[in-house]
Amino acid sequence: MDKHILSDIDLFLLDMDGTLYLGDRLFDCTLPFLGAVKKAGKRYLFMTNNSSRSVADYVKKLEHLGIPAVEEDFVTSSQATVRYLKKHHEGARLYVCGTRSLQKELTDAGFDVTNDTEKTDCIVMGFDTELTFQKLRDVSYLLATRDLPYIATNPDYVCPTEFGSVPDCGSVCDMIYNATGKRPFVIGKPQPFLPRYAMEKYGVAPERTAVVGDRIYTDIASGIAAGCVSVLVMSGETDEKILAESKEKPDLVLKDCGEIVEYL
Repeated sequence: MDKHILSDIDLFLLDMDGTLYLGDRLFDCTLPFLGAVKKAGKRYLFMTNNSSRSVADYVKKLEHLGIPAVEEDFVTSSQATVRYLKKHHEGARLYVCGTRSLQKELTDAGFDVTNDTEKTDCIVMGFDTELTFQKLRDVSYLLATRDLPYIATNPDYVCPTEFGSVPDCGSVCDMIYNATGKRPFVIGKPQPFLPRYAMEKYGVAPERTAVVGDRIYTDIASGIAAGCVSVLVMSGETDEKILAESKEKPDLVLKDCGEIVEYL
């Protein structure tokens, strides 16, 4: 696909870690890129699978990095999970294998979060940076003894850091699968729920929406599933070998988000 297709994009859905920054290191191209999008009269939203932080936490994170942001600038797997739960499991008491931040986001949305496995109606798995063995045991017990809805915020195997990667929600779900033989229903990327939610919210058609990210199996796959233009940036997890071996191919491959600027 011609890179000039980006000139027709009205909405950019941006992955964050590995796309705009890595850990606590902001990429040099990020602020010029974001400024250029706004100058061109277009909109961007930050779209992330990372459910370990609330939207309020992400606002603080980006402000710390020098990126101005408000809560309306985000589309997260936590938000999409809340939306899904309200539609399909309203009133359910949730066992949340996730951070205190994710638990608060769910309670703020009106759900009862419990640590009592006997009172649990539904299991929610997130990227849990506060993971304990007790949580793993509780989830394994629930899945082994009861037929409960089992939902994961995202399928990412790793989360990038300055030194490499750490296990993410998908890796923990694999541990649970090895113990129970059960897989969760996944909400975040590569499912199309996040980009569709963003497009519905702002009334933008898929062909005028671009998903920009550094992972083929989540970012690019979600863009393809939602019918958007998919833009892979090689600033994070994906390397040439991963790209060559992937069955799913992005519409565009760029060095980093800064290369988008000349095509706005």
